[in-house]
Amino acid sequence: MPQRVWNTLTDRKEELVPLEPGRAGIYVCGITVYDVSHVGHARFLVAFDAAVRFLRWAGWKVTYVRNWTDVDDKIIRRAAERGQDPKALAEGYIAACREDFQALSVLPADVEPRATDHVPEMQKLIAQLIERGNAYAAGGDVYFAVRSYPPYGKLSKRNLDDLLSGARVEPGERKRDPLDFALWKAAKPGEPASVTWESPWGPGRPGWHIECSAMSQKYLGTSFDVHGGGKDLVFPHHENEIAQSEAASGQPLARFWLHNGFVTIDAEKMSKSLGNFRTIRDLLQHWDGESLRAFLLSTHYRHPINFTESALADADRRVEYFYESLAKGAAYLRQKKFSGEPEPLAEPLAEFRAAMEDDFNSADALARVEHLYARLNARIDAKAPPAEVAALLRTARELSQVLGLSLRAPEEAVRSRRQLAARRKNIDPAWVEERIAARVAARKAKDFSQADRIRDEVNGRGVELRDSPGGTEWRVLL
Repeated sequence: MPQRVWNTLTDRKEELVPLEPGRAGIYVCGITVYDVSHVGHARFLVAFDAAVRFLRWAGWKVTYVRNWTDVDDKIIRRAAERGQDPKALAEGYIAACREDFQALSVLPADVEPRATDHVPEMQKLIAQLIERGNAYAAGGDVYFAVRSYPPYGKLSKRNLDDLLSGARVEPGERKRDPLDFALWKAAKPGEPASVTWESPWGPGRPGWHIECSAMSQKYLGTSFDVHGGGKDLVFPHHENEIAQSEAASGQPLARFWLHNGFVTIDAEKMSKSLGNFRTIRDLLQHWDGESLRAFLLSTHYRHPINFTESALADADRRVEYFYESLAKGAAYLRQKKFSGEPEPLAEPLAEFRAAMEDDFNSADALARVEHLYARLNARIDAKAPPAEVAALLRTARELSQVLGLSLRAPEEAVRSRRQLAARRKNIDPAWVEERIAARVAARKAKDFSQADRIRDEVNGRGVELRDSPGGTEWRVLL
């Protein structure tokens, strides 16, 4: 089956036919770094990371570009509030975001350009637009003339009359038309030198929209295959990108536009004013990043997703099941002294591939992987031939990893996740280990009544003890 995607530009599902067979150039709008990353950021990061991972697994050569917006009005305001230089503020948040990405198993993009490193390219593009009559300078600012580009609105399916009814010129703006948008912003009194550049139109800084046009063009060409981002970027950001890029080059910017759906928190829009704003690092204090990733993959990327603690707990149980199954399979093969490495099973691979080729349907793909783990466990319990178990184990591990899951050694993952679960329940792991040691001592002394009392005590705190030939393990009950 060919790779198919829902193209926002045409509003239909289409075969992803790249400009060069077997290769895909993908540009995804990144984060404006004036704060730490939140669940909405996690949604687009995981969605496009999974898509890129799958394409590469399926044999595509992918060039993935994801930018950093490190100059913006919000960054300048936040830095002023804190008495900090905007460049230093942005740098600190980029480092923090990268830590969050790693916790979510989001791979670095092939190119991660920063806006501040590409101001000359932006100025060149702005000059082209002025020369072509699509932009004009006004008192140190430069604006794109929206009416000079007749197809404006083709991505968001809006017409100029409807847009004009809600448009206005803000105080201090020098627009000729309320619909026009800024390509270059004149420097304001008191702004730091780190966010000001010299230009033919006077000192200032680039507007938000022009940066992505300049950077995508530099790394992927004037036309490329896929442009992605959150649904909130369709208008005005992506609409403006199309207008300025295509007005300058006379060529289509991207052939396919992919947008992920919104995230709500307990069925409400996430908002700081509502007190339901969830940052990635807040969640990582109590939950495994892999569980958050599994939660996000459990809904098709284009659909809205409602974040709740119970839904995250369900995803956490799924991740735990995967790791327990991998450990169980490895233990079974060790017991049987099996050391071969069979090929993955063709049928599950084909089913998984079909799910992801249908517009990167990670929800369907994840369900198929979970079914594969259930099959693995059933065959172990049935004492199936080791070669069969080994093939199931390899297939389950490989397909999990295509989705960015089950990447760690099971023992390491279990230890890390156990600590987080204990923190969620306010349980001291040292206390649990002490009670386990006391129970072991009681059993050695054949004081089985005491051993049972200790088990009941620990269980009453929400901790389950599991005895095995290798010793006693524990886990926090959800």
